[in-house]
Amino acid sequence: MLTAFARAFKTPDLRKKLLFTLGIMVLFRLGAHVPVPGVDYGHVQTCMDQAKSGQGLFGLVNMFSGGALLQITIFALGIMPYITASIILQLLTVVIPRLEALKKEGQSGQAKITQYTRYLTVALAILQGTGLVATASNGALFSGCPVGGQIVPDKSIFATATMVITMTAGTALIMWLGELITDRGIGNGMSILMFTSIAAGFPSGLWGIKLQGKLMGGWLEFALVIICGLAMVALVVFVEQAQRRIPVQYAKRMIGRRSYGGTSTYIPLKVNQAGVIPVIFASSLLYIPALLVQFTGSKGGWANWVNANLVKGDHPIYMVTYFLLIVFFAFFYVAISFNPEEVADNMKKYGGFIPGIRAGRPTAEYLSYVLNRITWPGSLYLGLIALVPTVALVTLNANQNFPFGGTSILIIVGVGLETVKQIESQLQQRNYEGFLR
Repeated sequence: MLTAFARAFKTPDLRKKLLFTLGIMVLFRLGAHVPVPGVDYGHVQTCMDQAKSGQGLFGLVNMFSGGALLQITIFALGIMPYITASIILQLLTVVIPRLEALKKEGQSGQAKITQYTRYLTVALAILQGTGLVATASNGALFSGCPVGGQIVPDKSIFATATMVITMTAGTALIMWLGELITDRGIGNGMSILMFTSIAAGFPSGLWGIKLQGKLMGGWLEFALVIICGLAMVALVVFVEQAQRRIPVQYAKRMIGRRSYGGTSTYIPLKVNQAGVIPVIFASSLLYIPALLVQFTGSKGGWANWVNANLVKGDHPIYMVTYFLLIVFFAFFYVAISFNPEEVADNMKKYGGFIPGIRAGRPTAEYLSYVLNRITWPGSLYLGLIALVPTVALVTLNANQNFPFGGTSILIIVGVGLETVKQIESQLQQRNYEGFLR
């Protein structure tokens, strides 16, 4: 990876793209520290010092915003509205025929879907911004903090609208910065900004583990976390690169006087076909009961049960439910994102077949069978990776958020691998050597 970056900096146009991407990343991190008008940041810092950083109800969103959510800055909502909008549009593509037709139109249809994603992102940002301001106003953002209800001194409609508009504009700016990186930089812009947000919390998380450690001044716990993190990175790289290659043979066809086809290729089916989306789905779904209890102020049986079992991540019921939800959403997302019947029909249309398998329905059944077989280890791997930080926190008895969380490692390693692949492909285009050299 370091060799690829070093070679890229020696190429003038790639160097410009890399420096442009780094500049956008710095601008993104600066925006994460610009305060929203109408917030008392003295009380925010007081509550931040008393709270368990990153382990509250809003830990996942806070991680994706690079810590900006709990600080209530202009980038407090982070990239989450865009991620949610993209996932919703992807799910609706399977349900709504109009969106499915747009997807099949190619570049023009995809541009239309991207436009819908932008509109939905702004709508979700308004909704989430309103919820965040309401949560901060009633003191629920930092539960247990004595001055939590004084974070927003002015609770008038005008002040609330100003804060919501500011955070919505911040989300729109993040979306624009991500598109700038995609057009003029290196890699996928939204993924790069997500990578930046998560990586920004690593230094403070690691140092927090060291300060709270009790063995050898905290250095032993620090070393154990580093070793565990490196082992997780190696495991994630191994599984993310693993794939089942299904061979495909194309028959020769005579069109006029020319012969076409006769080539061999393969269909790459990744072990982790769903990526990090099942983890995001499961985390979001587990937040809903606790959010309902918090916003409705319910008391009694079910509210007490939710607070006791579905708020703290170290509870066995929470862990088992989280694991099962990840496995379910892994199969669900693979089922809607990969259509064996469509792949089989396309292969049949262009004269392709899997050796030993008849074209058409038998090919679709074979692809579905293989996909189900490899999704099982992929879903179990996702569930285990997601539970590692919870187990580590219980083992270390630490109040600080475990920096090498399953979701963060999956995103950082995935984005890193894809970015390096793009850099290497562009380097190969510029350093191509012919056979006669």
